[in-house]
Parts: sequence; structure tokens; C-alpha cells
Amino acid sequence: MNAMKNLKLCSLEGRPLPTCIEVGKARIGENFTIMAGPCSVETMKQTMETAIAVREAGADILRGGVFKPRTSPYDFQGLGLEGLRILRKAANEVEMPIVTEVIDPRDIPWVAEYADILQIGTRNMQNFSLLKEAGRSYRPVLLKRGMHSTIAEWLNCAEYILAEGNPNVILCERGIRTFEGSTRNTLDLSAIPNVQRLTHLPVIVDPSHATGRRELIEPMSLAALAAGADGLEIEVHACPDEALCDGAQSLTPEMFKDLMKKLRYLDNALKSYEE
Repeated sequence: MNAMKNLKLCSLEGRPLPTCIEVGKARIGENFTIMAGPCSVETMKQTMETAIAVREAGADILRGGVFKPRTSPYDFQGLGLEGLRILRKAANEVEMPIVTEVIDPRDIPWVAEYADILQIGTRNMQNFSLLKEAGRSYRPVLLKRGMHSTIAEWLNCAEYILAEGNPNVILCERGIRTFEGSTRNTLDLSAIPNVQRLTHLPVIVDPSHATGRRELIEPMSLAALAAGADGLEIEVHACPDEALCDGAQSLTPEMFKDLMKKLRYLDNALKSYEE
């Protein structure tokens, strides 16, 4: 059976108009939305400095990891509840909503008390128990594409969330695993227009995890905007070289500020052309 035929809720056939998801002042799917912040919450000082920097540069949503599923069990795994409290306090100070990853279905109720958007990471894309529980929550869900997953598999996972009664799903392309070893993953920019021809759900891009290289984040962010993405999720750290997690793929506040200027310029240019 064609997997695409099972898409009853996320398909354009059922809803021809794009979905707009309101989170705080952000309107994901209507306006180009930037989610930015540290890969991992480490300390109050680090999180606050980064939150202030991304807010001043124009980011809409603060991102930060408190549960970190890592390849090695000996790597930093995140601060858990303590990190979530730090992230919420920093977000309140700068008046931004937050997005953070949840990895266990049992954690969703209490994580939802702190987070404005629940993120399901690439390793958990097909964790169906997690998808169903997220679908029963009252928070929007950011669903990252699995690193080995087809677009059909990705959209069917979104369908699991929608089928539980949660209409607010954001898709995130974050690179797929290929034979190419010069980047962390291979960013599939063609997925953006491809998915937009199949679903009404907004789709954003994570150039940080896609490339794993700081110097590639800017060109891939601009390319994602040009390809029609609804937004970006970008890792920013006050001192990337001292980061406990993924410092090599984190922008400095200065780099992020410069990127935001270029994104605004390109976004305005594209809108002017369309008019």
C-alpha cells in the first residue's frame, strides 16, 4: 500500500490552506520564524547570556536542550528538571516562548508545564508511544525527521500526533544520514518544497545538526529560506568552544546577529519580488 494514501489529516487534500501555529507572538507557518539558543542548558549564566543575545538579534523562540540522548552513555546527558527550570526562567526574563526536546512519554505532562513547544528528536521520530502521548498534550509539537527516514515515514509519524487530537505539528528537516562524511548529516533542502506539496503543516530547517559545522550554518540557513522554509532552528552559545555539547555546530552571538541581518534582507527581497 502506498504510505502516502494513509495521510488523512496532514494531507493537503483534507486541508488545502497552510496551518499557522501561534506560540507567543510567533506565527509559525505565516511568518518566517527563528528558534535559537544553546544545544544544551548548562548553567543559569550561560543560558541567560545566550537568551539575551538571541532575543536582541531578533529570534522568536528560545531553544535549549535539557534531555540529551547522546551516542555515548558517557557524554553529557543534560540537566533534566533543573535545566528546564533554568530555561523557563531565562525565557521569562526575555519574554520568549521555549522549545525543548522530550524523550520519554512519561515526561510529557510535566515538561509541558514549562515548555511551549515539545520537540521530538530524530532518534525518537518513530517512537510511537511518544508520538501518541505528544498528540494527547495541549502543546504544539516539533517533529524532527529521522536521520534514516523517508518523507513518507516522516509524514506518517506526524499523522500519529494529529490522530490523537493535536493539530499543531511543526515538521523539521535536520539532515539525513548518507555516505558523505564531510558533514555531520546531509541537509535535504529538496524536502522543503517536496513536503509543502504534500502537507499543510509548516516545515522548518535545523542547519546546525544537518551540517555539524559552524561555518556552514549561514549559507544553509539562507538557502533554506530561499527554498521556502517556514523557519529555522539554530544553535547559539555564548562561548561555543566551552560548550558541553555540540560546540562545533553552534554560532557565537555575533555570528548569529550577522546571520539575522542577512536573513531579514533576503526575506524582504523575496517578499518584494512576490509582490
